[in-house]
Amino acid sequence: MIGPRFCRLSVAWAVLFVAGCRPAEPAPIPDAERTAIEDEIRKLIVDTYDLTAPNVVDRLMALYPEAAIYSASSGQITTSRAELRRQVEAFWEFVGSNMKDPEWDWTSMHVDVLARDAAVVTASYRIPHTTPRNAPHVIAGAWTAVFVKRGQRWLVMHEHLSDLPEVAATSEVPEEGRPGQ
Repeated sequence: MIGPRFCRLSVAWAVLFVAGCRPAEPAPIPDAERTAIEDEIRKLIVDTYDLTAPNVVDRLMALYPEAAIYSASSGQITTSRAELRRQVEAFWEFVGSNMKDPEWDWTSMHVDVLARDAAVVTASYRIPHTTPRNAPHVIAGAWTAVFVKRGQRWLVMHEHLSDLPEVAATSEVPEEGRPGQ
């Protein structure tokens, strides 16, 4: 007959065994390394979205892996690189290439480093420019992206873009939360 003491010891050993089988928590990332990762991702984003540099579509697409991509924008979900490329090309052909003197302004950018090879960026942006009819215009929105480091490259694995209504896009944005602030 198994007594209550044996059952308590068996339960205690089972708890210790299960606790010992859990993966160890990753070591915390030192502040200096965390800051370096944040800065690396911010620089990548700012450089990639420089609309005055050549090869805009190719630079934007360089942010994405060759494999599956999950992108949500304008109420639709894209899961293939080819479809995402078609959308980026269409944006550039019908909108981007018609902007005179566009300046991509990251009005706020928050980088949350989850691990040495994973981060989430939540940012807002404005693109003031002049239309082909010489009228001032602003495109604006917010972007949340999950970045994963593959080899030496940070890549966007998942993203969600939200357009800001034109009226809100033309209002001033506070300085806090801007890249480099």
